[in-house]
Amino acid sequence: MPQAEDDVDLDGVLHEIGQFGRFQVRQYGLMVLPIIFNALFTLSYIFTAGNLEYRCLVPECEDPATEVYNPPWLNATWPGLLHSDGRCQRLQFISNDTRLPEGECTSDDFNTSAIIPCDAFVFQTEERTIVRDFNITCAHNDWKLTLVGTINNVGQFVALPIAGYLSDRFGRRWILLVSVAGSALFGLVRSFATSYEMFIAMEFLDPVIGSTMYTTAFILALELVGPKMRVTGNNIISCAFSFGEALLGLLAMYFRDWRVLLRILYIPGLLALPFLYTTVESVRWLLSKNRKDEAFTILKRAAKLNGKTISQAAFERFNCIETKSGSAKSLDTQTYAQLLREALANPALVLRVINCSFCWLTNTMVYFGLSLNSVSLSGNKYLNFILVSLIELPGFFLMQLILDRVGRKKTLFTTLVLSGLFCIVSVFIAGIDAPALHLTLFLLSKLSITMSFGTLYIYTVEIFPTNLRQSLLSTCSMFGRIGSMIAPQTPLLAKVWTPLPMILFGCLGISSAITSLQFPETLNNELPNTLEEAMNMQGNDIPATDR
Repeated sequence: MPQAEDDVDLDGVLHEIGQFGRFQVRQYGLMVLPIIFNALFTLSYIFTAGNLEYRCLVPECEDPATEVYNPPWLNATWPGLLHSDGRCQRLQFISNDTRLPEGECTSDDFNTSAIIPCDAFVFQTEERTIVRDFNITCAHNDWKLTLVGTINNVGQFVALPIAGYLSDRFGRRWILLVSVAGSALFGLVRSFATSYEMFIAMEFLDPVIGSTMYTTAFILALELVGPKMRVTGNNIISCAFSFGEALLGLLAMYFRDWRVLLRILYIPGLLALPFLYTTVESVRWLLSKNRKDEAFTILKRAAKLNGKTISQAAFERFNCIETKSGSAKSLDTQTYAQLLREALANPALVLRVINCSFCWLTNTMVYFGLSLNSVSLSGNKYLNFILVSLIELPGFFLMQLILDRVGRKKTLFTTLVLSGLFCIVSVFIAGIDAPALHLTLFLLSKLSITMSFGTLYIYTVEIFPTNLRQSLLSTCSMFGRIGSMIAPQTPLLAKVWTPLPMILFGCLGISSAITSLQFPETLNNELPNTLEEAMNMQGNDIPATDR
């Protein structure tokens, strides 16, 4: 593959200063913080807007302040009262007394042919979500709960392309700081919401500011490691997100008041800002802006921390980048608008972006759909969520073993197919009474889509040029948000036909796998800096074993 001299220079310097030394470890240590924050912030609605188990309060038979969810007399008055379909209705009281002593109600005190709606409710546990505080009860209000997750992802959908542009225009570092600070601020305000409408507004504004947190931190970390360490670097970020998810489940388990939980989640974001301020700007972004002095200062600092030196030959080549005719047509001679027009005028690149966006939509829908459904599995919902989060770790370990051996394309294709197949198979065994088998298929689906998602992230970074990398990554991620917007609504599809959500997940996974075969193989290729390099990448399926 032809390479621009700036690409050779930077990757050559990375070889000299160390592909993953103390400097990169420090950078990753800082970038792990916003990755964990992103996991906590993005998925917090699973618990803050989670539904609760409740029943009608029967004021004629119990004290309004009662905390007894299943008193002995309840089934005697109406067995259906505890059923989910009847939790918002009760039988009409017919006794002459306005209120009977505790425990003395019987079926004779109720008119079995008169059903009235509930005025108040008794909750099974002390857990507080917006269901309690904003009185979002009964089936006709279920849409308000599923809307929270959708609104969160709508915010990301709206903001990602704008944030990508700002990041490519003004730099990754400042966008990251603004993203963390803004998201933490709106999250804290949300914890003081006095109405459902205020809660929803803050749920929207939080990701509008913080949506680029993950992608910016990911790129800031990955661009400073050598090609041989990209998979390792990718897995460090992915593991951090998985631990963030598990941490969310653990915190939700111990802090069961949604207001307290939000404050526990978001305050660390503000406290971490001084540490994140010390992170360095993307060297590749500085080069794309022709700010070579700043870029070289960072590289010299990296070399010093890694105990290495940069050779004079590398320094001379580094400072002669602009004399290279083949790469002179870069961001230092073109405006962003010109680059974007050139990109849109390239049909092959447009098709690549469309294909990549479809892969993102599939991955986000299945990934978040499985995470959301984990709290509906039998057993402790917090423990289930933690386990489903931690099942991602073996996926990252497997990626570490195979991604640099079989290549990106084959890994992405295989994991998407497996995820789709596991979802479809689960439909055919739905009638079998085998909880362990159902759980195994669920976990295998999550494991497969985790590997696919991790591969897709690193793949997206590798197939787009530096000067448009975050913009196009954000564009693909934006369309991916369509999938995560739909995911919270998939339980509604089950009311039409129970297997429909899993069939949808399966068909999307297999379709996306087929379209992913159009991507070039990027293993052992340098990160492309220009549009020409990106479109001329090696397209065969047999990656080189070494450089």
